[in-house]
Order: sequence, then C-alpha cells, then structure tokens
Amino acid sequence: MKKLLCLLACMVALTGARAGNYQNFKVCVYITVREVNSFADPKVLQAQWDLINSQVKVDKVYIEVHRDRLLADDKLLEDVKKFFVDHGVQVAAGSAFTDSEANLFATYCYTNPEDRDFVKKVAERAARHFDEFILDDFFFVNTKTDSDIAAKGTRSWTDFRLDLMDGAGRDLILKGAKAVNPKIKVVIKYPNWYEHFQGMGFDLDKGPKMFDGIYTGTETRDPVATDQFLQQYESYQIIRYFENIKPGGNGGGWVDTYGSLYVDRYAEQLWDTVFAKAREMTLFNWELLTLEAQAGTRQAWQDMPVSFDWKSIASSYHPTGENAPKSAPWATAAGAALRQADQVLGKLGNPIGIECYKPYQSIGEDFLHNYIGMIGIPVDLHPDFPKDAKLVLLTESAKFDPDIVAKIKGQLEAGKSVVITSGLLRELKGRGIEGICEAYVTPNKVLARDFRAGWGPGSSLASDEHSSGILFPEIRFITNDAWGLVTAVENGNGYPILLMDKYSKGTLYVWTIPDNFRNLYALPEDVTAAIRNIVMKDFFVRVDGPSQVALFAYDNGTFVVESYLPTPAATTVTVQGAFTKLKNLATGEEISSFVPEEPKSPFLRRRRADAPVLSHFKVTVAPHSFAAFSPEK
Repeated sequence: MKKLLCLLACMVALTGARAGNYQNFKVCVYITVREVNSFADPKVLQAQWDLINSQVKVDKVYIEVHRDRLLADDKLLEDVKKFFVDHGVQVAAGSAFTDSEANLFATYCYTNPEDRDFVKKVAERAARHFDEFILDDFFFVNTKTDSDIAAKGTRSWTDFRLDLMDGAGRDLILKGAKAVNPKIKVVIKYPNWYEHFQGMGFDLDKGPKMFDGIYTGTETRDPVATDQFLQQYESYQIIRYFENIKPGGNGGGWVDTYGSLYVDRYAEQLWDTVFAKAREMTLFNWELLTLEAQAGTRQAWQDMPVSFDWKSIASSYHPTGENAPKSAPWATAAGAALRQADQVLGKLGNPIGIECYKPYQSIGEDFLHNYIGMIGIPVDLHPDFPKDAKLVLLTESAKFDPDIVAKIKGQLEAGKSVVITSGLLRELKGRGIEGICEAYVTPNKVLARDFRAGWGPGSSLASDEHSSGILFPEIRFITNDAWGLVTAVENGNGYPILLMDKYSKGTLYVWTIPDNFRNLYALPEDVTAAIRNIVMKDFFVRVDGPSQVALFAYDNGTFVVESYLPTPAATTVTVQGAFTKLKNLATGEEISSFVPEEPKSPFLRRRRADAPVLSHFKVTVAPHSFAAFSPEK
C-alpha cells in the first residue's frame, strides 16, 4: 500500500510538472472584458469554445475584469470561471489599465485621487474571484496633466514616472489585491518596447522584485509595415532578457495576430517565443482566434516545401456549427505552429548566446541587439555585467553604468575579450576609454561599398559597385597601436568596421555600426562572416550565409536555424568538434559534413594555434522556415 501511495504521488508530481496539452509549454488565451460580457449568453461561449478547442488545445485562460473603464459583472465572472474550470482549464484574472485604449493608449492619471481609487477597486475585484491576476501591457503612465506637472517638480519625466508607478504598483495593485485575497499571485506583463520602458514608468529593476511574476510581450509583428519596426529576433531575445532579469519568474510570452502581412509571420512569433523556452504561450485574444486567418502576401513561397504549409493546414479545417468561420481561423494557424515547435523543443537544452549587457533604465542604440540576432549572432542579454564571460558584447546602452570603463579593463586584464560598438565608443569619450584605446568617433560619415579584411595588403572581401552604399560613422585610431580587421574602402581611403587593440592580457574590439541598423543586413556575406569570426570565436556553432537567418543555440549542443527570408537561404553551418553529420530533430534526416575550400581572404584563413577541430555542413533553409539539429559523430 505504501509503495502504491508513493507511485501515485510520483504520478501526480509528474503530471503537475508536465505543461498540459503540449509537452513543453502551456497554451493560454486572453479574453478581453468585451468578450467576457458577450458570454452573458452561454451559447456564445459554448460555440466559441468548441471552435477554438478543436483547433488549438487550451490549458489556461486569462479572464479580463476591466479595460477602458468597462467592468465585468461579478456574477458573470463566476459563471465564466466555472465554465472553464468544468472543462479542465486553469483560470486567472486580467486587466488592461487603459482609460481609452483607442486614444493613443491613454492611461489613468496616477496623481488623480479618483483614478487611483478606481485602479485599486479593479485590483480588488480581480482578487475576489481569482488566485492569479495579470496586468496587460498598459500598467504605465503617459499623462501630463496639471496635477502630474505639479507632482513632478524639477525631476525628469522618467524619474517622476518611475517613482509614481512603483508606488501605484505597491499601494494600489498589490496592497489592494492582497488585502482581499492574501494568496493571490500578481503578475505584470511587460510589452515589447523594452528599450523605452523607464520613460513611461515601467521599472525593470524594482518591478520584477515587487510583483510575484512577470510576463513578456513577444509580438514583433511585421518589421517594416508597423509603427515599431521591431525585428523578428526580438520574439526570442526579449524572453531571454526578462528571464535573466527574474530567473524562474518569467511566466511566458504573448503574441497577437495584428500586423502580420502573411500568416507565416504569426507562426514565426509563436515559434520564436517557445524556442526561447517560454513556460506559457499566451494567444491574444479569444475573439481573434475565431476569425478567419488571412494568408497574406506569401505568393513567393506558398508552393515551396516550407515549415508552415498554410495550404495544407487550412485545408484540414472543416467548419462545424452555424456561426463557425467558413475558412480556417487564426486558432488553426496557432495550433499548427505550436505543434510543430513542440515536436522538437523537448530535445533542445537551455538557450545560450553571446553575452551582452544592458543596465537597468538604459537607452542607446535602441533595439540593436535584435538586429545583431538577425545576422546570425545569438544574443544573451543581461541586466548585470556578465563578468564570467570569455567575450562580452557592449552596445551604447552600457554607458549608463558609471563603472563601465573599469569593468572593461577588468575583463581585459583577466585575459578576456570585449567588443564595444561605435555608439559606446563615442559615449565613453572623456570617461577613461582613452586609457585602453586611443580611438575616437569623428563627426564625419563614410558611404561604403567596398570592404577588405586583415592588416597589411589584405585581399578584398566584397564590393558592390551597384550598391547605393552603407553609411557608417568614421572612427580614427593610432596606426600600429590598433588594427583594422575589417575595413571599408571608399575612393582610396580606409575606415575601420572592426578594429582590434590589445590591452594587458586581453583584446578590445570596436565594431562600427551603420547609421541605419537595418543596413547590417546589406553587408556582403563575407563581411558579416568576418565579424562573426571574431564575435563568435569561442561559440560552439556558427551559421554563415545571408542575413535575416537567425541561430538559436542550446547548452546540450543542439541548435535551430530559422530563415525570415522570402527565398531559400543557402548557409554553411560550422560546429566545433569532429562530427560527420547533422540530424534534423523533426524529420530524422541527416546531412553529411564536407571539407570547405580555403577562404579567399587570408584573414578568414587564419586560425589560432589552439583552435578547435571544426566540422562543416551545407544547410539550405526554406523561406520563413526553421530546422532544428543535433550534430552527431
């Protein structure tokens, strides 16, 4: 009997550890208060549940109690909650603290006593019905009323709003909710525009310590045709950054269907969120999942063997019910994409990348890390300086650390490498960087088309006489003190793109970033390969080929290659170690290694005396597709 009880206990533990309907994550759906109110007719809820549940398996729902001053009725909240509990679905509350979402996301005024009292009452209402409460994107402040101006005094808007919203979170939300329900877990969901949080009162330093959990907005949408211009890689990178901010406390990622010009873009956001090992995948929102999905502008690849074969996926949908959409809804797209990722996720280890540093409340070269991810350099972004890393990559935002030059020196004196961007070099002028390297950014610009690698009479890496050129800041340095490893050559003059300087036992590199970060994608492939050759010199895997192909790497030696291009991407995958094949973790197919030709550039041919054995593989990734691999001997 004792053994049986132990066995049952183990089974319960294992069941609790499993994600639910999917093996590696839970799937949640957020239900806005307007949708909740429509459930006053139980037939509406039942019909929509039947549709959504037939396409994507739901483990949990967030039932919104408030948005735009609209509140859900107490009895209705209990009825809707009971419906989902009876169907084996976990429930939690949600709220969007908007005064008018349609009016440029107008927030409540947290210096107005009436607004403060209303916000507290919303938190109390959520706590009366639920043991978990998530704050949707909008727990920030963007008002500049007379009462705000008076309360701000001589402080900057950033400092004032940080203090104001820290107090509102503590006194209105947490105290209000926990006074009603002491066991409630309050989670703050941070949106996707993390570089500018502090300006609206989102405090990434104190907030995650104050709230019981955090959540991540991973909705990158289209990188060109939407207001924010967020790069696709951010759907992965922001999860990792927030996980480093609150280890173990980042609940999951959150994606909507807005702004996707083609259905594959929606799938990519879902894939990248769970590739980052998000614990939950929240789909926003309930109503959108019931609407017909739009294939969009995917004619260029729709007949190719891509990961997300929408024609086949959509054809599997058969409408049932009087009000069901006639063609496949967004729930069908979500279900198909998540099943694909779930198939390989359990074989991937913990995500790793090139360690980067972004101090709390910092700004500078905004979102550059995501562009770097889009040229195949995996990024592991930290809010604290990663002093144990063999190589640290620092962008301009590191200027917010008053001790950053001392920390750079410490790494170099320990025999490590530091890569700094041209933006950071410019900002560190006069702060001691001259004691390491006497290089500086001038006010001049260079429009570059031709590139060379190495010192001495190095050979040309690439040239494009038809290109309109890429605009770079000009960096000046002392000849024979520092060396240009990659150089732009324009009209007979050279300008460093990747500069090297030895200091103590370590090496400092300065990476010149184009004025328009997206022009990183326009660099010739050989130039990008030369930059990866330095930044990823100690990393276990590299992918060389066109830009807009990302690499997601894991500590068990597995990795994912994903292309965001509309055409097939021919790449060379290089893995440290003597391996004979790459195994596709989804299909079981194997790719044999090959011996590459010597690179044209002598710089690319140079290898350190202690360089590891390398194995090379040719991998072509279909448009808007991914492939997960494990190297084998």
